[in-house]
Amino acid sequence: MKFISIFDVIGPNMIGPSSSHTAGAAAIGKLSRNLFKGEIKKVTLTLYGSFSTTYKGHGTDKALLGGVLGFEPDDIRIRDSFAIAKEEGIEYEFKVDHVTNPAHPNTVKIHFEGTKGEELITKGVSVGGGRIKIVEINGIEVDFTGEYSTLIISQTDKCGVAAHITSCLRDAKVNIAFLRIFREKKGQNAFTIVESDDQIPDQIIKDIEKHDQIHGVMLVQM
Repeated sequence: MKFISIFDVIGPNMIGPSSSHTAGAAAIGKLSRNLFKGEIKKVTLTLYGSFSTTYKGHGTDKALLGGVLGFEPDDIRIRDSFAIAKEEGIEYEFKVDHVTNPAHPNTVKIHFEGTKGEELITKGVSVGGGRIKIVEINGIEVDFTGEYSTLIISQTDKCGVAAHITSCLRDAKVNIAFLRIFREKKGQNAFTIVESDDQIPDQIIKDIEKHDQIHGVMLVQM
């Protein structure tokens, strides 16, 4: 039986009205922003399922943009996220997709464009009680929550890459809670997701990136 906490019933501290459509939306935006290394020029948010039909009434749009701006789900500035984004020179656009049938009803795709041409596309879902998952990065299916310190390693799916990553983790004395590899196809682009109960040292990024089949490393601390 799945454990249900009191927070699944009453929801997290948040700017309401909905833990799934507001708090979860803000958390998706914030976690996605933490994955983007550049300075945001424009962000395009595509809403699916119930997000696409109730986003204005539940403030999902303001919450998502507030998360992109770095606000926590209980930050009162979420109410003014449109104006704050304009003040910071960040373009934003909301799109709705009523055609695609998403795997989860509370789904959003966030496309970041940076001031130096950087791009990142994430897809996240709000699963209830303010909890979320990132389920796609740049078109590749992934699965992580941001509840742990997390390394997201972009790589080519080649022999020896996983061994290099695990040896770096061993040398840095990182206690692994979960390690999973997600790939497009054999030998093509892939992501290794490493989640740890502890803080992950920043130095490990440079160590992992020394391998010629590693394209980049993102680190999100719990």
